[in-house]
Amino acid sequence: MADVEGTWTPVPGTAVAWLNELDPDHCYSGFEPPRGPDAVWLLHAMYVWRQGLVTTTHDDLHRSIRAAGLAEPDPGAEPDAEPGAEPGRDLGDLLEGLVVTGTELGRSGHPGAGWRRLRWAELARGFGEPVVPEGELPGHRCLRRAHPTGSWSAAVAPPAEGCLDREGWHRLMGVLERHSPAGPDTRCLAYYCPLVTAEWDEETVLAGRLGDAGALYDHPAVNSCPSNLWAEDRSWVVYCDWDLWGTKVSGPTPLVEDLLADPELEALRLPWTG
Repeated sequence: MADVEGTWTPVPGTAVAWLNELDPDHCYSGFEPPRGPDAVWLLHAMYVWRQGLVTTTHDDLHRSIRAAGLAEPDPGAEPDAEPGAEPGRDLGDLLEGLVVTGTELGRSGHPGAGWRRLRWAELARGFGEPVVPEGELPGHRCLRRAHPTGSWSAAVAPPAEGCLDREGWHRLMGVLERHSPAGPDTRCLAYYCPLVTAEWDEETVLAGRLGDAGALYDHPAVNSCPSNLWAEDRSWVVYCDWDLWGTKVSGPTPLVEDLLADPELEALRLPWTG
């Protein structure tokens, strides 16, 4: 693996200004490029336990573990509180009413032995609903019958939010190389949004070779692939919104058609996204 910090170097944040002009409302979570001239969405991979689904959810498991006293201590708890004292409003209190969905935020990948890939289309057919409802983006409003309470079956590793899965990212980089004139030597820029970097004062942009872009997935400073990756000539743009379960690729129709046809990727056009 390439030394990501040695092959990708910081450049001025002004390099992403052109995307900000196209999508000024989403700078905090990534910039959505327009259709240029075509676009496709890559659906983040999910997996299912080979022995089948169970009715127990990720939230059920979480609550059972907490009730048994096996959960990790709450980071916001008050360890030195006096016996019988009024408990403070610690992080545990704030999280008590939240539902544990099972969805990861950031990097993800194949869970390992015993799991198989579960296509969005397979799940949608089983529940008799569209893969992505018309007018929506790939996210928590999709496949609602599979997680009606918000929490997925514990036998499902649902799509990660905010970042394409590891296998999908590396597959995408290979397809982009085939559709870039300089192949792996194509100069690219990568933007990480503030929700990924926690840096709100200036934009985080790196420059490097497309052939080294696979290593960006495991950049030690962040827990995500880039929010945007684009060729210096702007012939294609990749968009990973921190709030979505899908990654958009805008570029020439031959690139889009190759992504749609790739057997390792699950891709679809969403005309209403522009």
